[in-house]
Amino acid sequence: MNVYLLFSLVTLAIGGVAWVFVYPILSGERNTQRRMASVARSEPMAPRPTRAAQKSRREQVEGTLKEIEQRQKTARRLPLAVRISQAGLTWSKRRFLLTAAALGFAAFFLVLATGFGLLPALGVGFAAGCGLPLWLLSLLKKRRLARFLHGFPDAVDVIVRGIKAGLPLLDSLKLIASESDEPLRSEFRAIIETQTIGMPLGEACIKLYERMPVAEANFFGIVISIQQRAGGNLSEALGNLSRVLRDRKKMKAKIQAMSMEAKASGTIIGVLPLAVMMLVYITSPAYIEVLWTDPFGRVMLAGCAVWMSIGVLVMRKMINFDF
Repeated sequence: MNVYLLFSLVTLAIGGVAWVFVYPILSGERNTQRRMASVARSEPMAPRPTRAAQKSRREQVEGTLKEIEQRQKTARRLPLAVRISQAGLTWSKRRFLLTAAALGFAAFFLVLATGFGLLPALGVGFAAGCGLPLWLLSLLKKRRLARFLHGFPDAVDVIVRGIKAGLPLLDSLKLIASESDEPLRSEFRAIIETQTIGMPLGEACIKLYERMPVAEANFFGIVISIQQRAGGNLSEALGNLSRVLRDRKKMKAKIQAMSMEAKASGTIIGVLPLAVMMLVYITSPAYIEVLWTDPFGRVMLAGCAVWMSIGVLVMRKMINFDF
């Protein structure tokens, strides 16, 4: 009896051990539990960058920005050749200097021949030889920058669409260089030519700010340079840049509309004394000729011209809104 009872207990123990350890393997229950555990585990599809990697990328971006800022600070004084190219002229430095000297001598001899004296002739000759060419360069530069800013947001949108369609960045730049209007065509062509001779594309885009000294070109160069060095989603970055450029364009147009009344008032105030002087000279020439026939009148006329110039410059500074 005891033997049968002992045999039953041993059989029951062996069956329990087999149930616990062998049955899950044979039935596939353990594989099911492993699969459920793997599905329930919250693991990202792609490994997240570690904190050290994020810090390294941030330091690389900050270093790039500091390098670009330092380079722009050291290049504030532009040579004459760069200013001529910014104005869109193909003149050499020698040709520009010879033209300025010819204008100065022509104005000097013209004023001297009319009998105004040596000092007025020197002043007019200096203004015509130095001030007039530089003023014309500044005027041509502003017009060229305005044309560039007008079409630059559309060019960035074309680059974004090309990148989203699968085109490389260089091919998108070539598309702008072949299809856009001036000065976008020549500037992007210069980027491509600079990159062709061995300069990295980010550095070539940074050079755009030297030829087009506007904030929009600086933003574009910084975005391309950082993407080339640190990586990232270029289409998203350029898309954000395009929105910023269009918002700046809208803000500039709004500022011009709001300041137009002040500009009109300043123009009327500045032109009114000259208009009154011309009317008085037409109606009563003998009354106003004392200003340039009498020595004291010439001094008064020169003082009035200086004070009027100062007033015009102050009004221009007051109504010129930079952002």
